[in-house]
Amino acid sequence: MPAVRVATFNVENLFARFKFNSDVKPQVAVKDGWDVNKTYFTIFDEASKKVTGKLIRSLKADVIALQEVENLDTLRRFRGEYLGGPSKFPYSILVDGNDPRLIDVAVLSRHPIVRVRSNQHLRSGNSYLFSRDCLEVELDVGGSPLHLLVNHFKSMLDKKDPKNGRRNTRARRELQSKTVKEIVKARFGSQAGKNPFIVLGDLNDYLETDDAGSTGIAEIVTWNQVENVVERRPAGDRWTHYFREKAAPLKESYKQLDYLLVSKLLAANSDTVPEIARKGLTTLATRYTGPRFPEVGEKTPVASDHCPVVLDLTL
Repeated sequence: MPAVRVATFNVENLFARFKFNSDVKPQVAVKDGWDVNKTYFTIFDEASKKVTGKLIRSLKADVIALQEVENLDTLRRFRGEYLGGPSKFPYSILVDGNDPRLIDVAVLSRHPIVRVRSNQHLRSGNSYLFSRDCLEVELDVGGSPLHLLVNHFKSMLDKKDPKNGRRNTRARRELQSKTVKEIVKARFGSQAGKNPFIVLGDLNDYLETDDAGSTGIAEIVTWNQVENVVERRPAGDRWTHYFREKAAPLKESYKQLDYLLVSKLLAANSDTVPEIARKGLTTLATRYTGPRFPEVGEKTPVASDHCPVVLDLTL
């Protein structure tokens, strides 16, 4: 039976765009079009891109689902400059989604991509249902199919009411979670878990109820047709995201926001424990006491505020 190593990683703002220097007025700089020169622009955190690439290479994944990528050209440029080029990941896919910041979900693969379907068009009332997309990607892994549903759910941020962000945004994640489940059932039936699929990505919520509110992702994470394989790790070591409030009093959180929800078929075939790669995480995240890349700092360079999750599977 074919073996495959699958990962998910929110790479946090993987952009090719430039940022304005502090003494430049953007409206003046772009009046007659983009004039890319050292007077106006600097590269968008090149040092962090290098650490992000280093972390991805360390995963040794055959397939990796990414979140927060600007576009396909950016992904391929990043692959070429930091991941070893097309020979390392010959297959790449990204479909522009719904996020106004232009952050999309994507897949890099060493196995052929044979089918792709976007669900970005689905609507709820007057808005798009998915904040980015639920991107369906079918791979051919040594003659066996593997179906991925790559997601990046609505964030818990509410700029108008930050203290109640999780509570105020819960309904949208709940709808997204329910819809992903229905997409899987429409393809594979009520006993979908008998098929080789993974729902993966940044679901932007955790299962625990706390002062911030209750979860909006239980519909898909606790569905009896999948296994949240991160729960194979010890209870205190399942976190994939670090957040630190800027204002006093200092508040920190270590939560699982990133998921590999493996079908029951794949879970039964593979009893391996997923790895959570934290070598690129800010030094402020003191709960992690393992090794970091030597160049990692407090604010920059860092790989991301998320940690990749990677799992070895047998199809």
